[in-house]
Amino acid sequence: MGKSKYPLYFSFPALAVFLLFFITPTLIGFYYSFTDWNINAPDIKFIGFHNYVELFKEPRLTTALFNTLIFAAVVTVLQNVCGLGLALILNEALVLRNVLRMIFFLPYVIAPIVIGYIFRAIYHPEHGIVNQILDSIGLHMLVQDWLNDPRFALFSIIVTDIWRVAGFSMVVYLAGLQFIPKDLTESASMDGAHYWSRFKNIIFPLLAPAFTVNVLLSMIGSMKVFEMVMVLTEGGPGYSTEVFFTYIRSMFSSGEFGYATAVNVVLFVLVTVVGVPVLMKMKKREVEM
Repeated sequence: MGKSKYPLYFSFPALAVFLLFFITPTLIGFYYSFTDWNINAPDIKFIGFHNYVELFKEPRLTTALFNTLIFAAVVTVLQNVCGLGLALILNEALVLRNVLRMIFFLPYVIAPIVIGYIFRAIYHPEHGIVNQILDSIGLHMLVQDWLNDPRFALFSIIVTDIWRVAGFSMVVYLAGLQFIPKDLTESASMDGAHYWSRFKNIIFPLLAPAFTVNVLLSMIGSMKVFEMVMVLTEGGPGYSTEVFFTYIRSMFSSGEFGYATAVNVVLFVLVTVVGVPVLMKMKKREVEM
């Protein structure tokens, strides 16, 4: 009995840290979302579901929800498409394969704030490299004010974030590709199967665990986007690029702590409601594969 329970002792410090720094603050946050916690209030009073009733009446929050879902959907899909494409290319025996892997992964290790400031210069309407290139190749009609035009601001942020995170997905897919026996693909190739057939019937099914990790992490990460939006547009112009965390920040800045905590709880529930079914579906796919 002592031998079977012995490994559990090693989990106690991790469980204590998890309980102290995650579970406890989460429960406290749930409580404060039902209060009128305000920087100007002399005391905190329990007000029930008042904050939740008010936030669902707020049109600005509806815009933030819409932008967050669009951002998460597009980034999740394109991040995985780009990451898988890069992984398949850089899994081949290229001369500069390791150097290219490092180059594509490098943006992920750079702080999002730094990348945001770099792309603010890249997207500059007059001196930015994007408009200069378009103008130099005769496509002046495509020159835009990428971050200050509501039609293109969210699109510009999405492109920037995909450039930043595609390398991470590439690394996960590369790790998955290493576990695919070469005998399978070589045998299929000798039997006359072309590349698309090998990918569809061998590589894609065996990459199911990597798909699960990448889709789930990219979806959760993109739904919690903050730094990139804050640095590039601060939620503007107007509220055209407002997302959940920029809205929460503005509520905390105005001193509406209880209301902002309620919005944060809604985001937590939204991520859970979307993430858990996706995880279950992806895990089921792994078993079926």
